[in-house]
This record gives sequence, C-alpha cells and structure tokens, in this order.
Amino acid sequence: MAELAGLEDPRAREVNERHGDDHGVNLGRLRALAKRLKTQQELARRLWETGDTAARLLALLICRPKAFGRDELDAMLREARTPKVHDWLVNYVVKKNPHSEELRLAWSADPDPAVAAAGWALTAERVTRKPEGLDLAGLLDVIETEMKGAPDRLQWAMNTCLAQIGIEHAGHRARAIGIGERLGVLRDYPTSPGCTSPFAPVWITEMVRRQGGPAHMT
Repeated sequence: MAELAGLEDPRAREVNERHGDDHGVNLGRLRALAKRLKTQQELARRLWETGDTAARLLALLICRPKAFGRDELDAMLREARTPKVHDWLVNYVVKKNPHSEELRLAWSADPDPAVAAAGWALTAERVTRKPEGLDLAGLLDVIETEMKGAPDRLQWAMNTCLAQIGIEHAGHRARAIGIGERLGVLRDYPTSPGCTSPFAPVWITEMVRRQGGPAHMT
C-alpha cells in the first residue's frame, strides 16, 4: 500500500476522476509493479479487501482468475463501482474463469444496470469468440427495445454487443446497422482522430471494411 501511495500522480488522478475512477496511479507503472510481483492469489485477495481502487486494480493483475468461486466473483462485481475496476474484473478475471457463462446469464438479467452491463460485456465476448447456442436475433430484439433508455454503462455494453453482432455475423449485419441508425445511440460521441467511432453503424462498416468483406448484406 505504501508503494502504491508512492505512485500517486495528481495529474493522473485528475484525468481518471473525469472518467469516474478515484485513483491517481499511472497504469503503466501499476503494470510494472504487477509484473515484478507476479501471480500471488492470497496477496490479491488482501489487496481487494482494502477497498482502495489502485490496490484493487493491482489485485486484478496479480490474481489467478480460475481460482475464484462463482459467488466470490458475484460479490466482487457488486463491490466494483468504479469503471476501471469493473472493466478489468470482467475482462481480466471473469472471462478466464470457469463460471463465466453461468455469471453471464445471471448478470444479464440483473436489475442493477452496472451488473447487467457486465453480463452484456460477456455476451459481446461470446458473440465474437463462441456464438454457438446464442440467440442473436433475440439479442437484437432486446437491444432494439432497451438500449436507447439504458443507463450509460449498460448502454455502452449493449452497443458493443450490437456492433459485434454486425461485425461478426453477416446474416444479421443489415439489421444491426438498421437498429443503430434508428436508435442513434453514441452517434455524436467525441472520437479522436484515427479512432473508430463507437456509433454502431460506423463501427460495423469500418471493421468489416478492414476485414475485406461487404458492409451491407441482407
């Protein structure tokens, strides 16, 4: 904890707080510390229990993802109220855990929008990597009905799922683009030069272009 405190940078904290994250540690230096510590599951659990955001981020880098139980991950997600901790927990730990599919189903139906966002993030991963058994048309139905009015974090995760369906599954591409156009979610999101807009129709079209496929397919 003392070493983490020594990595505190007021400018980094200012930038992070604009995104809802209450820590001031440069993530590159945090990763260097994690590389030195290597995997230490017990230390990771103790760091998580401090409740400190920087300590929790470090915990997620040095933990053993497959060692967590289902209920433990569920509790951790509900405690992870800052965006970076939430994202790293889902992407670095839950996706590699044997309970990920069970948690995906449970979280997607959760009334807490931050928890539901994690479920949709896991669904977007499955759309890309293991779509067998997913009802893609049914997912598009839910997105079409619920995404426009969803809170920010949940909306972002649903939009990511919409884009991945359009990018990866040509048979659903025209409908995915159409839903994005009609809802207009993230149409005006500020995007840095050289980056792809998160507005689903633009995102889908650009990624398919890079892959060398037709953007619009019925």
